[in-house]
Amino acid sequence: MNYLDSLLVLTGVLALSMISPGPNFAIVTSTAINMSRRAGVIGGLGLAAASGTWTMLTLAGLGLVIVHAAWLYTAIRIAGALYLIFLGAKMLWQAKKPPAPDVGPGVESESAIFRKAYFVSLTNPKSAAFYGSVLAVMLPLHAPFWFSAAVVAIATLLSALWYCGVAFLLSAEPVRRRFAKARATLDAVIGVILMGLGAKLLAGP
Repeated sequence: MNYLDSLLVLTGVLALSMISPGPNFAIVTSTAINMSRRAGVIGGLGLAAASGTWTMLTLAGLGLVIVHAAWLYTAIRIAGALYLIFLGAKMLWQAKKPPAPDVGPGVESESAIFRKAYFVSLTNPKSAAFYGSVLAVMLPLHAPFWFSAAVVAIATLLSALWYCGVAFLLSAEPVRRRFAKARATLDAVIGVILMGLGAKLLAGP
């Protein structure tokens, strides 16, 4: 078996799954624009860590278990839905507050930003479905250790490059200035999107 070809195919599939819009993109976008470049990048690293975690779970066989164990998948779906609704409601509440002169990274600790992004991705049923089905069936049987390590590294690196890149671009001063006047509106829109995603997940497939 040509493992290098398999790695190339997996890399392409992982890249396509990461650039699709969803809660991960909403979180890193909001963090980068409303807080700072550093905060956005930290959020991106949290999402990358979650990608690595999901990949390791899949390689360990837990991804398939999550997808095929209805109760476990339901638990992840409900937990993720409630967390997204909580985050969305929190953003809507913040949107009602008077704008501060300058919103810096000190508003939320770096560890809290990392944990929030990590938990959003880890409780995302879309991630569970992708890693537990699409990625799981694409992994070669009895692959050597170096292949598994490479898949984890690629998933983590791709996620870091994409989400940190998004944070880097959206936190550029011209972009932040453009969104500064509409910050409350942006918070409200993203909050509604997150709550909508959460409500959709809560309603079930």
